[in-house]
Amino acid sequence: MALLEVDDIHVFYGNIEAVKGVSFDVEEGEIVTLIGGNGAGKTTTLRTISGVKNPRTGSISWRGNPIHNLPSHEIVALGISQSPEGRRIFPRMTVTENLDMGTYGRRDKSNLKGDLDRVFELFPRLQERRKQLGGTLSGGEQQMLAMGRALMARPRMLMLDEPSLGLAPKLIDTIFSVIREINGQGTTVLMVEQNAFGALKLAHRGYVLESGEIVLSDDADKLLTNPEVRKAYLGE
Repeated sequence: MALLEVDDIHVFYGNIEAVKGVSFDVEEGEIVTLIGGNGAGKTTTLRTISGVKNPRTGSISWRGNPIHNLPSHEIVALGISQSPEGRRIFPRMTVTENLDMGTYGRRDKSNLKGDLDRVFELFPRLQERRKQLGGTLSGGEQQMLAMGRALMARPRMLMLDEPSLGLAPKLIDTIFSVIREINGQGTTVLMVEQNAFGALKLAHRGYVLESGEIVLSDDADKLLTNPEVRKAYLGE
């Protein structure tokens, strides 16, 4: 049984169908990436898994149980946490207060200090700036904070929406390295990325979305060498 199973979901904004029968699965311990251009349906897919949107038809299962009709806070409590596109940190709260918000709705509140220490080990910059207001951080630091806040929910699966967006190349390398480390510590990762090359170098498997549909899926290393993918997303 897969950890997450998305089965033929159709998601609408009004009369516009943004996701058109998407199906995929994520196994425990994997890094899986969804790649594609703007408007492909990647973010909507994540928003539907996290309960922000509801599919009109289709189902989403977590550890064999349906979750597509559950509210977001219950989905977080089950072990799915998201770092959203655009970071969406709380600008008038300190770094530590932002991280504390990640524990909201967590059923098991034990060892919060240990979880905070883990975030600071992954992102030493956050520890240096722990008393700073979130709004005063750089873009890269805000991305670290958004990921750290999601980790404070102690998820079994971390969903990342465009973690490299708008970052300098050196910072992108840092973020991707931390994602690999998070996965190595036992957290499953589902990642949406426009940086197809970086995402596929990092992931175990990938799915290519176009206009709300999955058009290709394979092991990440095979997608990296796929001529269609290289032409459309890797600039070759």
